[in-house]
Amino acid sequence: MAEQTVTVNYSGAVNAALRRCLAELPETLLYGEDVAKPGGVHGVTRGLWKEFGDRVFDTPISESAILGSAVGAAMMGRRPIVEIMWADFFLVALDQMVNQAANIRYVSEGRLTAPLVVRTQQGNSPGACAQHSQNLEALFLHTPGLRVAMPSNPQDAYDIMVSAVYCDDPVVVIDNRTLYFGEKQAIVTGRPPSPVGGSRVRRTGPAATVVTWGAITHQVLEAADRLAAQSTPVTVIETPWLNPFDTNAVVESVGRTAGKLAVVHEANTTAGFGAEVVARVAEAGALRHRPTRIAVPDTRVPAAPELAAALIPDANRISAALDGLLAG
Repeated sequence: MAEQTVTVNYSGAVNAALRRCLAELPETLLYGEDVAKPGGVHGVTRGLWKEFGDRVFDTPISESAILGSAVGAAMMGRRPIVEIMWADFFLVALDQMVNQAANIRYVSEGRLTAPLVVRTQQGNSPGACAQHSQNLEALFLHTPGLRVAMPSNPQDAYDIMVSAVYCDDPVVVIDNRTLYFGEKQAIVTGRPPSPVGGSRVRRTGPAATVVTWGAITHQVLEAADRLAAQSTPVTVIETPWLNPFDTNAVVESVGRTAGKLAVVHEANTTAGFGAEVVARVAEAGALRHRPTRIAVPDTRVPAAPELAAALIPDANRISAALDGLLAG
């Protein structure tokens, strides 16, 4: 596929990546609840059914059947791309991912693989309520054998989806639905698939290292810009790939930034992946100050937008927390 530059929003970038993979890899299938004729609950798969016919199809409302069939199809040579409409709905079919997909290489002594991609979306949006607003990435990261990614922008959304489809391991790609209809950006399509993994340095500065991923990256960057305007620039490392995680890049950055570390995510604080990031940096001996975790309190997210907004870290809360870190 020739490289070209197109201008799309986040959902358009995912759509373009799916279109490319369906065109390049005849073994791919795309299915899930309402992904074909309706084009997805958020319109991300719109138009693909008309273009690729019965390789794109709708399923009954059964997450267990969706994931179970994907595991079997992947073992038999297909590359299924399936959608779980809301990450919260993963929980009714977790056995298929944790006990089946993640174990294929191990239990077959490497004779079989499960090259499947599971697309889902999570995070808070107005009125989402407690059963549609959970951030569950740490759940998957606790399971050896699963690759996990959380992009924050159209270019990464495109590149990561292509890399995920070409990967021979099961990959969970988690979008935040607040990103789908953001501003359009110019992205480059058609490049060879990138290796799975890696991080992005979004800002540079000597005062501290801030690690983040997913939609909250944008709030972190706003907070970092405020600090830079106050002559205390920080380094912001975005890690859209959470497994494999770029530990070396984070450790090296903390060593260059006064041994100060903050981790920001939209999941709950306790047992969030931020704790794992802090532990890895501590074990490497790079910390010289008490680290800071900036996350959602350990509570359910209410449906009322005003109450939910009070829980999710924004640029103001992030800036305040980083001020405390820098003052230490």
